[in-house]
Amino acid sequence: MKKFFEISTVLVILFLSSSVIMAQSNTNKTTALIIIDIQNFYFPEGSVPLFEPEKAAENAKKLLTFFRDQNMTVIHVRHNTNSGAEIHNLVSPKENEKVISKDKANAFVGTDLLEYLNYNKITNLILCGMQTHMCLEAATRAASDFGFNCTVIEDACATRDLKYGDTTVKAKDVHFSTLSTLNGTYAKILTRQEYFELEK
Repeated sequence: MKKFFEISTVLVILFLSSSVIMAQSNTNKTTALIIIDIQNFYFPEGSVPLFEPEKAAENAKKLLTFFRDQNMTVIHVRHNTNSGAEIHNLVSPKENEKVISKDKANAFVGTDLLEYLNYNKITNLILCGMQTHMCLEAATRAASDFGFNCTVIEDACATRDLKYGDTTVKAKDVHFSTLSTLNGTYAKILTRQEYFELEK
């Protein structure tokens, strides 16, 4: 009887473990990382330098490495521009990774992004990039409206000071006010570390 109980316990543990692994695998297949506009023109030597773009790019690189290690879908988005258009070397795409080129703030406008996500049965999006208040926000709102579950990794995004009339709004305020409008309604907002903790 004792031996039977031990065998049964082992079988239950194996079943539960396999169920967790299968669930994780299914989630991996339906989740994509979208890295938006981490391009050279947003860095100090570029034409539109942001506030601390290096920190954001380093966190984006760690996300990218995680997704690659898990064989999960990665999508790079780049904005068409005449100068500094290259994707920054910290997050350079590999040959087999999808690259979307766009002319509008919203990465879904005039591109095949929606078709690509639907074709690959993606339902969950992890988004990061530049600028927080512009292209990152536009893509997140659009993705949410299309029915995707969105998570924005806040410390893998960056923006800049904005001026309206005689008022200058500091980059940090632009960044966090944008995230506060997205939070809950359009996306879940997490730091990179918080996201990694959830994925353990």
